[in-house]
Amino acid sequence: MPSLSIEAIKSSAAPSPVGPYNQAILAGEWLFCSGQIALDPCTGEMVGDGDVEKETHQVLKNLLAVLKAAGGDASNIVRTTIFLSNLNDFNKVNNIYSEIFKDKISPARACVEVSALPKGGLVEIDCVAWLG
Repeated sequence: MPSLSIEAIKSSAAPSPVGPYNQAILAGEWLFCSGQIALDPCTGEMVGDGDVEKETHQVLKNLLAVLKAAGGDASNIVRTTIFLSNLNDFNKVNNIYSEIFKDKISPARACVEVSALPKGGLVEIDCVAWLG
């Protein structure tokens, strides 16, 4: 049985992990991106001042930076999960999220409300991408 190559993906254009995990793992041609919150990659501080739209823009910017470091882009994403601390923010987040996939096939997705997110964030998004 052939062995699967596994590689940690790191990007200085996305925030460093806040725990014992990697920004993404490339397993063969599958990329598993850890959830991104609205951390500024330069300062490590949250952006948005409690504005879910500003946070969503930063979250997606971070996620796309990790994809780029692995050689991909939004068109490679096949699955996302959106975590919201308040499901009433769904429409605001969805409008910004949809901009990323405007001219692409939208990935499969789940969106769930959670009781809290790291650093007091309002939104977190992770994804799985195919780089084959």
